[in-house]
Amino acid sequence: MKQRMFLLGVFLLLFLFEGCAPSEKKVGRKRYDRPLGTGEQALIKIEDPYLIPDFTLGCLDLEGLEGAIERSLHYLQKPSSKQFYPINGITHSRVIRSLEAFKKLLASGLSGAELDSAIREKFDIYMSVGCDKKGTVLYTGYYTPIFDGSFQRTGKYQYPLYKKPNDLVKSSLGETRGRRTADGQILPYPSRWLIESTNMLAGKELLWLSSPFKAYVAQVQGSAKVRLQNGKLVTVGYAANNGWEYRSISQELVRDGKIAGDELSLNSMMEYFQMHPEKVEEYTNRNPRFVFFRKQDGAPRGSLNEPVTTLRTLATDKSIFPRAALTFITAALPRYKNGGISNEVYSSFALDQDTGGAIRAPGRCDVYMGIGAQAGQLAGRTRQEGKLYYLFVKEGI
Repeated sequence: MKQRMFLLGVFLLLFLFEGCAPSEKKVGRKRYDRPLGTGEQALIKIEDPYLIPDFTLGCLDLEGLEGAIERSLHYLQKPSSKQFYPINGITHSRVIRSLEAFKKLLASGLSGAELDSAIREKFDIYMSVGCDKKGTVLYTGYYTPIFDGSFQRTGKYQYPLYKKPNDLVKSSLGETRGRRTADGQILPYPSRWLIESTNMLAGKELLWLSSPFKAYVAQVQGSAKVRLQNGKLVTVGYAANNGWEYRSISQELVRDGKIAGDELSLNSMMEYFQMHPEKVEEYTNRNPRFVFFRKQDGAPRGSLNEPVTTLRTLATDKSIFPRAALTFITAALPRYKNGGISNEVYSSFALDQDTGGAIRAPGRCDVYMGIGAQAGQLAGRTRQEGKLYYLFVKEGI
């Protein structure tokens, strides 16, 4: 988890690839990846109480929230977490106090309007400046796919997920610096095309899947559940990437007339590549970013190395937003209803616990939609504008 660790737009799908499916509400042609300007902060404190969002709906939907908060607190207890603070003027200790204060509110038994009132009394509310300095954030979705696979290469399973190479060098913040050569130099790590065309990672295979596009989907999502031949499910999660910027391939398929824009989804992409296997390499190589994996115990984990929670875990740009912090999101998200999928107003609390390959700048956010095919359908339909808020306990409380 993606660092989407990643969980991993599908690290999303993003859908697969920056939220590729059409939605009922058309989003504008905004530059959602607009970087912050010099001296600009990603978060602004809301001073006018009338501009604070109504938390009431979120206060009626608290399932899974306490567990997600506990995972953030577990991360913040690690000494290494302190190196990422302060950020936007928010200190490490204030994030901890905020999560603990919110836990107490949850334990108080308040809900609905009463809990909304208590939050307004005890917390300062900040808003992402978004892509336009007005708070507009593009929400996409990511999930954990389930694929059949094997730890041994067989006739059916020919396409590997790789372990992190020994020569890959990371910074103290976990970012890829490059590849260490025999003479000690650090050079840029090779792109996807070079990695795959030269077979340079032979011997570093973690496990094998049945198609090259499934291996690509796992990379984009940043994690996967793999069903072995004996029926056992194992989790593989993000370990590192090659340092190249992520590039979406979904719109390339639309632009080239391979898939109609209103039919674009993970399923349609899989069907296309199943019918045209000779095209997989051509398109996936347009994304130079390559992800490495490690075997994990239990549930999929995000970039904080904590388990991710359906609809409670967000992936944001961790260079500008406070890790593990409590958030509140407002957007229209796809939900299963009456045998179909439709966009429904969604206002609820979540935790900033993950990073995605395409999630850069204050105007982008990825919502973790869960595990398996149904979650993938929802993730693939997630592409909506909304607002992103952060809650920090008031000083002196």
